[in-house]
Amino acid sequence: MLSSRLLGFAVVLLAAANAAGCSSDVNPIKAAMVGAGYGPKAVEAPEFIESSRRSGTYMPVGKDEPKREIRARNATAQKSLEADLEAARTRNEARGKTAEGAAKGVAKGLKPAQPPAE
Repeated sequence: MLSSRLLGFAVVLLAAANAAGCSSDVNPIKAAMVGAGYGPKAVEAPEFIESSRRSGTYMPVGKDEPKREIRARNATAQKSLEADLEAARTRNEARGKTAEGAAKGVAKGLKPAQPPAE
């Protein structure tokens, strides 16, 4: 009696372990179901994606990355960029305040909407 229970438990445990691994690429149950037509269909990547991918090789360990064509900004160029961005932010804030003031001026003469009569 005990051995049949143990055997049944082992079978259930083995089936659960196989079913739980359905997301893995080496699962025999998944392979059988896909082969029978019940699983997800393999979709080929469109040509523009295939052409945009790099080659399938990885960069070897210990080899430096290729040199970039664009160099980093020096300190003066970075300060100049920061000043330009600060000026743009100040302009945008001023435009926002102007638009807000104009909207308040237009809204002064308007009455709030009345709810429909029941």
